Amino acid sequence: MKITKITCVFFSATGLTEKTADAFLSALPLPAEKIDITPFSARGFARTFGPDELAVWAAPVYGGRIPAAAKERFLQLKGTQTPAVLLAVFGNRDYDDALLEMCDLALAGGLVPAACAAPVAEHSIMHSVAAGRPDAADREKLAAFAQAVWRKLENAADISSLSLPFVKGRRPYMAYPNIPFKPAASAACIQCGKCARECPVNAIPADAPEQTDKTRCISCMRCISVCPAGARGLNKIALALAEKVFAFKHGARKEPEFFI
Repeated sequence: MKITKITCVFFSATGLTEKTADAFLSALPLPAEKIDITPFSARGFARTFGPDELAVWAAPVYGGRIPAAAKERFLQLKGTQTPAVLLAVFGNRDYDDALLEMCDLALAGGLVPAACAAPVAEHSIMHSVAAGRPDAADREKLAAFAQAVWRKLENAADISSLSLPFVKGRRPYMAYPNIPFKPAASAACIQCGKCARECPVNAIPADAPEQTDKTRCISCMRCISVCPAGARGLNKIALALAEKVFAFKHGARKEPEFFI
């Protein structure tokens, strides 16, 4: 197959999924166009990929699934017998049904998964778990994966000769979890409104950025990561207790998984 263009579409609330995707993209022989579908304004974005294009999709794993907001946006992406690489980035616990879900979304949109990966990144809430990842070892593995993917594409006569990777998961997918951690603003809030503009699900009112609509919030932690005043955060006592338990259960290093 002859690939003339690479396009990466990613949902990355805190930047870690994008960073992980970059480690993969940097080892490919062509530069990639990057499209960020994280902002709420991207909910109407639509795109059709060509047959000579490699589509790379990247999303984080929240409780074993990709975020519903990411799923809604991926559903608007279509392919014309387009090869795809799917990255489900998880925080060292498990990726459960997320990678299978991404495969199903790609196939439904006319894309053909050529390879899939479940890389590990620092947990977006429990930061002591997988701290600093993707690290040098992860980046090296992602680079090797990228090179193997490119060889597979080069050696394929056409899209019909691509073998679909087998990934774990189950249908119906596990239910979306109820993540109890919802960020709140402190008195340090300067009312700049950046958190409201950046929220992927419009859970922060533009005219009252110190508030959070907990029924909309998906606990992605984007508002915390983008706040210039450091005014948004979680309940420190509850977080410390939960992180201690979570780290005890899931703190041992897990390695990324690759499927070609």
